[in-house]
Amino acid sequence: MDNIQIASTLETIGHLLDILGENSFKVRAYENAARAIEGLEVGAAAMAREGKLKGIPGVGDGIAKKVDELVQTGRMTYLEELKSKIPIGLLDILRIPSVGPKKVRALWQELGVTSLATLEKACTDHRVRMLKGFGEKTEYKILEGIKFVAVNAGRFRLDQVIPVARTLLTYVRSAPMVARTEVCGSIRRWKETIRDADILASSDAPEQVIAHFLKADGIKTVLGQGPTKCSVVLNSGLQVDLRVVKDDEFAPALAYFTGSKEHNVLLRARAQRIGLSVNEYGVLAGDIRQKVASEEELYAMLGLAFVPPELREGRDEIDLAEKGALPTLVRREDVIGVLHVHSNWSDGTADIGEMAEKARKQGLKYMGLSDHSKAGQAYNNGMTEKRLAQQMEEVARLNQGWTDFRILMGLECDILPDGTLDMDAELLSKLDFLIGSIHSRFDMPEPEMTDRICKALGNNNLDMLGHPTGRHLLSRDAYKVDLERVIQTAARHRKMIELNANPSRLDLDAAHVRRARELGVMVSINPDAHSVQGMDDLEYGVATARRAGCSAKDVLNSRPMDEALKLLNRG
Repeated sequence: MDNIQIASTLETIGHLLDILGENSFKVRAYENAARAIEGLEVGAAAMAREGKLKGIPGVGDGIAKKVDELVQTGRMTYLEELKSKIPIGLLDILRIPSVGPKKVRALWQELGVTSLATLEKACTDHRVRMLKGFGEKTEYKILEGIKFVAVNAGRFRLDQVIPVARTLLTYVRSAPMVARTEVCGSIRRWKETIRDADILASSDAPEQVIAHFLKADGIKTVLGQGPTKCSVVLNSGLQVDLRVVKDDEFAPALAYFTGSKEHNVLLRARAQRIGLSVNEYGVLAGDIRQKVASEEELYAMLGLAFVPPELREGRDEIDLAEKGALPTLVRREDVIGVLHVHSNWSDGTADIGEMAEKARKQGLKYMGLSDHSKAGQAYNNGMTEKRLAQQMEEVARLNQGWTDFRILMGLECDILPDGTLDMDAELLSKLDFLIGSIHSRFDMPEPEMTDRICKALGNNNLDMLGHPTGRHLLSRDAYKVDLERVIQTAARHRKMIELNANPSRLDLDAAHVRRARELGVMVSINPDAHSVQGMDDLEYGVATARRAGCSAKDVLNSRPMDEALKLLNRG
């Protein structure tokens, strides 16, 4: 059980307490504990086993004991007690963007809403708009949110799935009868959201591998079990499918079950053109199955360069592989600096020095500090001009302690509804870089939102557009914006666009990163880290850049600091 799962459980308790009308101090205690645990650099589960959790600021003795129960047993009695006090359908309503616990309580107590279906009926009957604090606009948003929840039902973010998949992979690999094993499917292709997890193993004793797998921790239900395949549902609701093949079938099976379906169709068509056939068991020349030891050999048999899993989406990858023109994809080790990092000067959980030390431990050469600007004072402790000037002095002091590393002084500045920036222009010109982001008025019509962003991109002080669509995967849809026009405007003004690596965002998506690359717009893979642990999110951003076909040259923060600053027109 990782930190995100534990934090999510505590956050759910906070929501339930709020729905039940508990006092705000108790609610905040669980919210604060969730943030503290999510921000830990070490595993909270291990700390719980060692009795060290209650030493973490924000985690009291009572919460620490509940987390220990969760880690030891996979369940929490207190959470189950709270769930028993409300209609279970209220948890589904909480998934609607902009509907928080207090709104859920009002809908339940005043309208008798207990599920998405009864909420939809209350909206279509126009009863929701009559509640205090709701109104016609809120009613419309809720109906749109119900559709959003329906579309995304049963899906998980990458960061919710990859740690689990890696743990299960290690467990399967530990079985002595297993020769090879790998995660397949959309996880291996690093898709932004996942419906289920696929694991492939090779063995001469498949039934023993299945039996071993079914003893893994966290399995709630066995959906099906056969001699070479089984499907289970974990306590989290994630479905995991395990397939076991003979070792000489492993490479073609790995390619097949990695997918995508569209890529496999192109691969089969390519094989047919040269007199071969491909399926999950191998490559056939007539009726004779060819020996295939690796995926590289499989692609070579088809006259193709090896196609990295991230590119296997059925676009132009087969044509490029045939011509030997596939890009050399950016790697995590190519990224030598990061921008868009927050500290506890605004809404981060660690101080500037702690964030910098984490960056240095990651082998990075520079870190761009970019706390929030003053427009967000009410919700993210945004910086005033006075505090920003004080922070500049603190960063200068810290930089005196290193010869191999530097903190770049930046800011994540709000782009106001009229397209202007919310800080003094003269002070902004003294920064090393400036990110501009949308944090308000997400409901603007597409033309106005696009004008707003494009006007900001024309501002001489702005260097980079942050999280360009504002989306939160599986919890908030993107605002309406013409991204083609935005990317073209960035190209015209020679501005950068962020690839926000936070796995709840991954914004831009791979398709639009690809379009930016085509128009010569560089991306910066930014962690948008609000905690020390958040710095590790870089791998998700790198994976998205790889899905877009980016090489290191397409990524700003693969460049040495002086070169990056020149590209930002700040050197």
